[in-house]
Amino acid sequence: MSVPRQPPRDWSPDSWRDLPRSQSVEYPDGAALARAVAQLSALPPLVTPWEVGRLRSEIAEAQQGRRFFLQGGDCAESFADCRADIITNRLKVMLQMSVVLIQAGRRPVVRVGRFAGQYAKPRSSPLESRGSATLPSYFGDLVNQPEFDAAARRADPRLLVEAYWHAALTLNFVRSLGSGGFSDLHHPEYWDLSFMDGDDVADELKQRYRDTTRQLTEALRFMSALGETRGGDLTRVDFYTSHEGLSLEYEAAQTRESDHHPGHYDLTTHLPWIGERTRQLDGAHVEFFRGIENPVGVKLGPSMTADELLRLLDRLNPENDWGRLVLITRMGRAQVAERLPQLVQAVQREGRRVLWVSDPMHGNTIATQSGLKTRDFDDILSEVEQSFDVHEGFGSALGGVHLELTGEDVTECVGGGLSEADLAINYASLCDPRLNYRQALEMAFRIGERMTKSPSALGKLAGSREGG
Repeated sequence: MSVPRQPPRDWSPDSWRDLPRSQSVEYPDGAALARAVAQLSALPPLVTPWEVGRLRSEIAEAQQGRRFFLQGGDCAESFADCRADIITNRLKVMLQMSVVLIQAGRRPVVRVGRFAGQYAKPRSSPLESRGSATLPSYFGDLVNQPEFDAAARRADPRLLVEAYWHAALTLNFVRSLGSGGFSDLHHPEYWDLSFMDGDDVADELKQRYRDTTRQLTEALRFMSALGETRGGDLTRVDFYTSHEGLSLEYEAAQTRESDHHPGHYDLTTHLPWIGERTRQLDGAHVEFFRGIENPVGVKLGPSMTADELLRLLDRLNPENDWGRLVLITRMGRAQVAERLPQLVQAVQREGRRVLWVSDPMHGNTIATQSGLKTRDFDDILSEVEQSFDVHEGFGSALGGVHLELTGEDVTECVGGGLSEADLAINYASLCDPRLNYRQALEMAFRIGERMTKSPSALGKLAGSREGG
């Protein structure tokens, strides 16, 4: 169980406001922004400090090798996708993947969705040009709208409140499914996607999943028959939410002190993360997130140095608390073997408590000849496998993966059954390409195969840190 840390004395939910803010959005109507923030501040929180504390405890266990961390979902949620079928299919894919990883890793999986708040998206340029027209870039439904016209691309503070309501509706449905037995690991047949039986899904993939679910179900029933209480740890399924905390107005408005837990909690989500473009040591985002009690993720790209990382850890987790930090590396297949070792070695040398997670999506985006963004399944898998190798080489452990995926039958990433010619069939993403259900499940099997090759390393890590 993680222990709440002592809140920093030189911090407040507003101490970020006078600091440099990367990816800042200019709202033309300051009074409307103030009204939207005031409304958000008065609305009930989306999550609770108890849920946040439970996730911190599970992350601490993952840091000790006793759980595996699976984070997945949309690159940028759309208000239009707040629908029962889309939400259900997304959860089904996450559950199917977790069954594969539980069976391979022989330990529970922490399921964290990029949903119920992933409505903002950082952009490489604040402006977008098409022909002779130049407009603000689309920063996600939290900020503006994707249509390329001046009215749609204007930052609208009313969308902050609309994002809250869509997040609340999504969370309510997710919780209803969980309480109704939808996510009981004893009954994985509830999660079958209708198109799993389609001709475009390889028979081998179907059979591998059926064999895995059968083996897991038999093992769970055997444990229950013996009265093995630890079996309940596997059957209880919690879904936690996460999103990039890009809009500090949105995050700060829902940040509260708890009556029963010390410190401030960002109650828009369980796990906010700081992006690669907003992790400046003297910037507003690091300042805000250093003060909240939530576990915090940080994206680390190939430009991150060991010295900068250690200073960032000092800033975000000066007490070196368990369950506090999730380091999400996004190096790219071509750079991970060169750039990741110095970071892992520095963290190991200093004894820092972090959870290492691989994001193999964002460093592997490529463009087709027609200019369409895509990602290659083999490049994604290669970054994960290389990350496993790097960690094992330094006595560390890769504790999870962070994937952009969907439960829909989209055609956005090549490989795993899709060619470049297939991308035009159903390319639906508003921003970045996602793995579809077949590719995501295949990825889970490939990651599971890699996990089974080095279970002793994880077991050794867990044993060495048990008393820490």
